[in-house]
Amino acid sequence: MAIELKAVNTIRLLSADGIQKANSGHPGLPMGAAPMAYVLWKNHLKTSATAPKWADRDRFVLSAGHGSMMLYSLLHLHGYQVTMEDLQSFRQEGSKTPGHPEFGHTDGVETTTGPLGQGIANAVGMAVAEARLAAEFNTDDFKVVDHYTYAIAGDGCMMEGISSEASSLAGHLGLGKMILLYDSNQITIDGRTDITFTEDIQKRYEAYGWQVLEVADGNTDLDALDEAMKAAKAETEKPSLIVVKTTIGYGSPNKADSSGVHGSPLGEDELKATKEALGWDPEKSFYIPEDVQAHYDALKAEKAAKYDEWAEMFAAYEAAYPEKAAAFTAWMSEELPAELLESYKTWEFDESPVATRVSGSVVMNKIAEYMPNLVGGSADLNASTKTYLAGKGEFQKDNHAGNNINYGIREFAMGAVMNGVQAHGGLRIFGSTFMVFSDYVKPALRVSALMGAPVIHVFTHDSIAVGEDGPTHEPIEQLWMLRSIPNVNVWRPATTKETAFAWVNALKETKKPSVIALSRQNLPQIAEVNEGVEKGAYVLIKEEKETPDLLLMATGSEVHLMVEAQKALKAEGVDARVISMPCLEVFEAQDAAYKESVMPKAVQKRVIFEVGSTVGWYRYTGSEGVVFGIDQFGESAPGDLLLKKYGFTVENVIEKAKSVL
Repeated sequence: MAIELKAVNTIRLLSADGIQKANSGHPGLPMGAAPMAYVLWKNHLKTSATAPKWADRDRFVLSAGHGSMMLYSLLHLHGYQVTMEDLQSFRQEGSKTPGHPEFGHTDGVETTTGPLGQGIANAVGMAVAEARLAAEFNTDDFKVVDHYTYAIAGDGCMMEGISSEASSLAGHLGLGKMILLYDSNQITIDGRTDITFTEDIQKRYEAYGWQVLEVADGNTDLDALDEAMKAAKAETEKPSLIVVKTTIGYGSPNKADSSGVHGSPLGEDELKATKEALGWDPEKSFYIPEDVQAHYDALKAEKAAKYDEWAEMFAAYEAAYPEKAAAFTAWMSEELPAELLESYKTWEFDESPVATRVSGSVVMNKIAEYMPNLVGGSADLNASTKTYLAGKGEFQKDNHAGNNINYGIREFAMGAVMNGVQAHGGLRIFGSTFMVFSDYVKPALRVSALMGAPVIHVFTHDSIAVGEDGPTHEPIEQLWMLRSIPNVNVWRPATTKETAFAWVNALKETKKPSVIALSRQNLPQIAEVNEGVEKGAYVLIKEEKETPDLLLMATGSEVHLMVEAQKALKAEGVDARVISMPCLEVFEAQDAAYKESVMPKAVQKRVIFEVGSTVGWYRYTGSEGVVFGIDQFGESAPGDLLLKKYGFTVENVIEKAKSVL
């Protein structure tokens, strides 16, 4: 048996053994896709287990994340920190080999995948990052950024709408260094794909502006796979799709080419039969033949040498272009510029009333002066979300040096592309749309939170003050939907200064995504805003007595109502404290003493206002407090009229305050 075929079968059977031992998993894809994965990793993937964070490594994304056991087998064979014991503890508690790949959890895993289709969009983001960094740092004599992004996707990924969104964008942007391998085995959980999925994938991708290639026999024709990958790399103006015809569960005598092998272990008897069919000893489990191990060890040494060559080249680049090299190192470290951290607390802003979406524009453009690697854009809403970086150019097919990314009306893809950009490293990424369309973004934002990816989502038009567009565009439940996602910071600033603190703290965050929710309507500036913003909630206006009569609490556009109501109540002899609460997650992370200093337990009379669902606010009301919000859909009318109609007025704050007093 040729060593290449033995090496492929080793991937197949390590995967099948791991799934059988776990009695859980998906053997079909690893057994069918092992040949394309083997050829890719052997002949094309520029990466090294000895330098897993090498900046110029190729990126590999298993979009069909249910085939994770194949990825873990590859990582083990290529020398990553995935041991045989890890393979044997697939899907078990505390294992490095969870059911779907998890970024930051397993050495060599580039992104979290499993929700089908998102991996394709992640790969688009990685290709965007490579192109932007190459445009910034490469010179005529040095290509310090010169790598490819590869992804393996299945039929399910291709059915998901996000694959259409992301692939359309990739074709438009001319991402020639993105190569998508489509494991076309025509089987899903419910049976053959012809019960639901009969479109012409090749024509679809040609229409997107991709090069489309096909390998008729992806089960055994390693040479054809290799030639297709060479052709894909040779096309530099377009991304490439390689349609690889495979048999799901290849090698299994009784279950191959059936839905039964998609998501269930083979079973002990069928696993032994499969090993016999592939020329393996049926009594051996987790077996790597000596010549196969030597084969992979040699590949590991070759790949390590490639990294050494790059490191030597980068040293020469550093000598020739010290400023560029220093900037590249700084960008890849993802540390914030010291000048930004030293200055932002002293920034001064116009004191005129302004919508916080406009505040956001002012702030982010100021940040961009310090951070040339701040990139992002909107889902076709820059004119409304105000998230355009002035003078920074647009990232387009003919200009990969631009910092403004036009995502088009593709909110879900935008979120998942952002995850890919962030996972790649070197850039800080943001995206924007209306708050109500955070529903479209949410599946990608959830994966950001799982990954600990510090992407930044700017959601504007954050309340019924959207007005005339009506209830389809007026968010009600979205703020608490976003707050309910673990590991996400949701900022809702009240003024330009609070917006600046929110933005910089989102950039300081390295282990979780941030949401910045901004208003459409103008809001007054509040002189009392202070550095307490950075603790998530703080005393904006302090009482005169030793203990306040009342706590007035709000976020964002309702904070100024509390300030005005406090003054009116004071004239009537009521001494109230005003608390601004721009980020509940950050506030909850403070120690008990700080939280008590802001929200003393001795004061149970409390009034909370927010233009949105009240569902999560009751933990802060105390035993005698009230929450005022909106637990119904809005309507189409001018925004200021709606705010008054639904009770978001100073007069109503005063009325609610008196009711608790």
